[in-house]
Amino acid sequence: MAFSSYYLTLICSLLLSISSCIGQTAFQPKALLLPVTKDSSTLQYTTQIGQRTPLVPIKLTIHLGGQTLWVDCEDGYVSSTYRPARCGSVQCTLAKVNTCGDCNTTPRIGCSNNACYNTPENPFIKTLYDGGEITEDVLSIQSTDGSNPGKFVKIPSFIFTCVPTFLTEGLASGVKGTVGLGRNGIALPSQLAQVFSFPRKFALCLSSSTKSSGVIFFGDGPYMMLPNIDISKNLIFIPLIINPFGTGSVPFLNESSSEYFIGVKSIRLNGKPVPINKKLLSIDKRGNGGTKISTGSPYSILETSIYDAVTKALVQELSNVTRVTAVAPFETCFSSKNIASAKVGQAVPAIDLMLQSKQVYWRIFGSNSMVEVSQDVICLGFVNGGIKPTTSIVIGGHQLEDNLLQFDLPRSTLGFSSSLLFRQTTCANFNFTSKA
Repeated sequence: MAFSSYYLTLICSLLLSISSCIGQTAFQPKALLLPVTKDSSTLQYTTQIGQRTPLVPIKLTIHLGGQTLWVDCEDGYVSSTYRPARCGSVQCTLAKVNTCGDCNTTPRIGCSNNACYNTPENPFIKTLYDGGEITEDVLSIQSTDGSNPGKFVKIPSFIFTCVPTFLTEGLASGVKGTVGLGRNGIALPSQLAQVFSFPRKFALCLSSSTKSSGVIFFGDGPYMMLPNIDISKNLIFIPLIINPFGTGSVPFLNESSSEYFIGVKSIRLNGKPVPINKKLLSIDKRGNGGTKISTGSPYSILETSIYDAVTKALVQELSNVTRVTAVAPFETCFSSKNIASAKVGQAVPAIDLMLQSKQVYWRIFGSNSMVEVSQDVICLGFVNGGIKPTTSIVIGGHQLEDNLLQFDLPRSTLGFSSSLLFRQTTCANFNFTSKA
């Protein structure tokens, strides 16, 4: 079996120092980046990565807790450097494959004999596919010094998953797959950190605009936003919690989740406690409950009793504001005629997710709690998740926008900035102009 350069790096990093290993490029970036665009139709967050030989720009949707980068290999995949992983290979072991087997038709790209398969997920249609073929190909991504983009670098043998076209259903227009940023070994953050020997961490900064790009940084800071503000210097750090069970569309038993959970202890609104069943905030023995961060939903999702308590508290605090007819998918809407604007959005009561102590909380201001659905109507940007959902609170895309989140995988910590609007900048303020 021929090891890829990725695994040569992996083995060398265990035996020697990475600098002494063969197969590394002369230029060693300290960090990498991806631009992230908000799709106006689906509200998904998309990016573009170069892949294959010759290189082709591939549009992908961000899946924060995803286990793999998966791509539609059925529709026009052509590459001279495509290499399927073979059963029993190191690649298959790292991918924690579900099964091995042969192609039931004429072998082709995405259907090989003696291949191994994992189970990639499309969270937007809540579908898993158990025949995702583990494979390798060239991947190209841009370096950064934290202030500007730099050279593009290539990974000769990046591990990803090949899927049929049907799994791309529900993705934004032109999207060919998803890029997983989860905890596991073949997700993008882990592979990039191992290949280029920088810290296994990444920072997500989603723009609230569909016209300006946000950014994902891979590696350590600085994370610079115009006008010359280093967001990495002012983060609040909290533990990430590992859910012992998978919590995708069809949870896997005996496999910890690749998604990112945090320990919300209670909720305040306008500084006042919201009465909720705190048992729902803990993860039980079956992996149910708790709070996770996800780009798989455009808005945060609350279990019904939590949703009802939060909306009741908000309505009481805004008793002098006119309620108006609900606008799907939202249930709680108001006339915005008498609501003032502030630096951090509409001047409505802040929602606090209380974390490990009374002094540590994630404050959600009007820009992240409310959604302007028309010129005169705003709605609470949370949706009712029903009774007994797998996860009690899912913090979705709208609540993440213009907040920088740093995920440190070895330390299992989350650093968060709170709203960048307070610092007179946004996630759209990274300078994508390359230095001369």
